[in-house]
Amino acid sequence: MDDRPRYMISIAAELVGMHPQTLRIYESKGLVTPQRTAGNTRLYSEADLERLRLISRLTTELGLNLAGVEHVIRLEEQVRRMQRTMERLEREMREAIAEVHKHYRRDLVPYDPESGRMMRTRWTSTG
Repeated sequence: MDDRPRYMISIAAELVGMHPQTLRIYESKGLVTPQRTAGNTRLYSEADLERLRLISRLTTELGLNLAGVEHVIRLEEQVRRMQRTMERLEREMREAIAEVHKHYRRDLVPYDPESGRMMRTRWTSTG
């Protein structure tokens, strides 16, 4: 998703089918945070436009109020953070397992199922 600010408020509002005042309200509620120019003009990125479209879907299709929208957005962000954490932990776990596999020997112990005992002979294999 492109985070570069590109669109002034009138263009952004037109692209998402909203009134510019609606975008100002969403900004005041903290639902969207457009970047600002040195002259304090709001500039919206593609990511901002996607956020606005999500807000529109949540309010029109699901009938959520802005407090509900805020809660859903916060939960989605939490899920994304947890997914990134889980992916990182899985990657670290795979790396740790690979490191352990490099350093241990696999000892094979023959087992006699009839007697239920392990046999005295030891075969070793480094693998």
